[in-house]
Amino acid sequence: MTVLKKVLFGVLIVFGIAQFFGPDKNEGQMASMNAFLEDTNPPEDVRLILQKTCYDCHSDVTEYPWYNHITPINYWLAGHVKDGKKHFNMSNWAGNSIKRKDHKFEELIEMVEDKTMPLNSYIWTHSEAKLTDDQIKSVIDWANLVRIKYSFAPKPE
Repeated sequence: MTVLKKVLFGVLIVFGIAQFFGPDKNEGQMASMNAFLEDTNPPEDVRLILQKTCYDCHSDVTEYPWYNHITPINYWLAGHVKDGKKHFNMSNWAGNSIKRKDHKFEELIEMVEDKTMPLNSYIWTHSEAKLTDDQIKSVIDWANLVRIKYSFAPKPE
């Protein structure tokens, strides 16, 4: 057996063994979204947009695609979810101050307007997540209303 064949065989063995290991899944309950949904009160069309384009990476409620069973892809996806939740986590909404919530909505508006969210890498595998101009307008209009609500909220002294 040549050296190349031995190396390829070794890589195949390691790849096969790696399939038995994977990162923890982000499989929370929809109830974790209650505080966010009650606080921000999205209209039904926006709620559906959030569910299709945001929940997977920005909440504890992730629907994993079939290819999540393949290592190392599952680690790559877990990294995306962890990073997404670090920046904007709808499942941990109640723990945020009004100032932080307002700032998160400011960022949401900016990223949706710039079409940097949802990520292109997400849209490649979830074509339904590509937002139309009307959907973008709906999300931004709702987000601006939420920001107005936060601007009138009492501020801690």
